[in-house]
Amino acid sequence: MWGAMRGGDASHYTAAEPARRMPNLTEFLHALALVPVTLLPIINPLSGAPVFTLTAGDDPAATRQLARQVAINCWFIVVASLLVGTYVLDLFGISLPIVRIGGGLLVAASGWRMLNHSDDDEVRNAVKRTQASALSRAEVVKRSFFPMTFPLTTGPGTIAAAIAIGAGLPRQPALYVVGALVAVLGATLTVAVIYLVYRNAARLMARLGEVGALVMMRLMAFVLLCLGIEILWTGWAELNRIGTR
Repeated sequence: MWGAMRGGDASHYTAAEPARRMPNLTEFLHALALVPVTLLPIINPLSGAPVFTLTAGDDPAATRQLARQVAINCWFIVVASLLVGTYVLDLFGISLPIVRIGGGLLVAASGWRMLNHSDDDEVRNAVKRTQASALSRAEVVKRSFFPMTFPLTTGPGTIAAAIAIGAGLPRQPALYVVGALVAVLGATLTVAVIYLVYRNAARLMARLGEVGALVMMRLMAFVLLCLGIEILWTGWAELNRIGTR
């Protein structure tokens, strides 16, 4: 994924290779777009907008505060997965193809659940049961993490995809710093989209209407299912190539 920044394919790079050139503007923009383009279809903040509206209620201040806190939580999870996730995998001896297979299964399962979604969703019912007219600061922080940040926004599929992106960062120190900064900027763009969607969740739901929201969720669920199968297939192909060497 970050092969352009190293001047070659990511899978053939080793630390012993000579230093590569710094990326040009086109390569920089491609790397910058990689994180939001990869993660936003998996995160799909529109699918969480109805639950966010139920959680925040009709109070504009609570909506703004909750959207900001969810965005902050998501930023830390995505950045940690991008920069630290690979080393955690190395610690436990887990290969990247296995992560792709597991992440693909999780993403595809999420898409399948969304395709078969019903009004009896447990998370929605839990939010409805605990909904209050006014949220304290402590309550906002608590609800911002579960269920809004995890698992509704940045669930296991998002974390697995972020780890896979982080595994492609250059290993040469100077380029690693550049790649890490670009990845963090990409994560910031991703989180900015999440914040804007949740901040305006009530208006978006009103514009779409009940039928429009249902159509949008089903469409995004199908895209998510296909994306999960693609990630799964990529990991399976890589694992087979490793096994046949």
